[in-house]
Amino acid sequence: MERGITLSEMISLRQTKGNLVTFNVTDDWTQGRTVFGGLISALGLQAMRDVCGNDWPLRALQTNFVAPVEPGDVRFSVTLLRQGKNVRQVQCQINGPEGVVAILVGVFGADRETELPSRRPEMPVCEKTVEQATLLPYFKGLSPEFTRQIDFHWAEGGFPFSGTDTWKSKIWLGLHDAALDRELCTVMLADAPPTPVISRFNKLVRSSSVSWSLELRVPRPLAFHAGGHWRIDIDTKACGNGYSNEQASLWTPEGELASLGYQVVAVFG
Repeated sequence: MERGITLSEMISLRQTKGNLVTFNVTDDWTQGRTVFGGLISALGLQAMRDVCGNDWPLRALQTNFVAPVEPGDVRFSVTLLRQGKNVRQVQCQINGPEGVVAILVGVFGADRETELPSRRPEMPVCEKTVEQATLLPYFKGLSPEFTRQIDFHWAEGGFPFSGTDTWKSKIWLGLHDAALDRELCTVMLADAPPTPVISRFNKLVRSSSVSWSLELRVPRPLAFHAGGHWRIDIDTKACGNGYSNEQASLWTPEGELASLGYQVVAVFG
């Protein structure tokens, strides 16, 4: 199956001029009528790195999806909000023909000296391994185009639109882009799976992220390869009036906690 351009290839072709970073986003990275949200956030992170530095790790990223982002040349305008001794806060904005379409704020932080001990959670037990889980097939015209870049192995919870009585899911993720670094992998994969609530429907129903807050952990310096299988555990904390509030934990291929995410998702059904 033809997968199209990878994220690392797209990043290598970017153009930077002052505080503007431009990426050419192809049609194979869409999700409905907009560019896949995880890609938008990953490209925003790269733009922040390019303009404001790559010396400190990303600690938190907030993204507001204001309006659909169309494929083509997508320009990120980067603004340094504040540079402190240990923390840098950066804003990134995408403008469309009718105004702002996305706003991101990244928080980068240097390590601090502390007497606090490290606390590293263990990855919870999952019912199925990658080999035992069911691979979600790609259906031309039905599946989001960007899903050709990622393998989704369903371990717990129902497939989208399967009429399953569930509020949670655990999914193994395999990214077809071994050249991508850990931080960009984390940002993109943390938004890749669909909301568990659409599994409760037995018909096609649209959903869309409204806002997304991502908190990143800096894993221990273990051997890393983007081609390994990550796992994401999503829990619907509350749902009603056409909106879902969700929490997600993303785990690296080595079993380290990579991020905690919180989303407000609009459900059109």
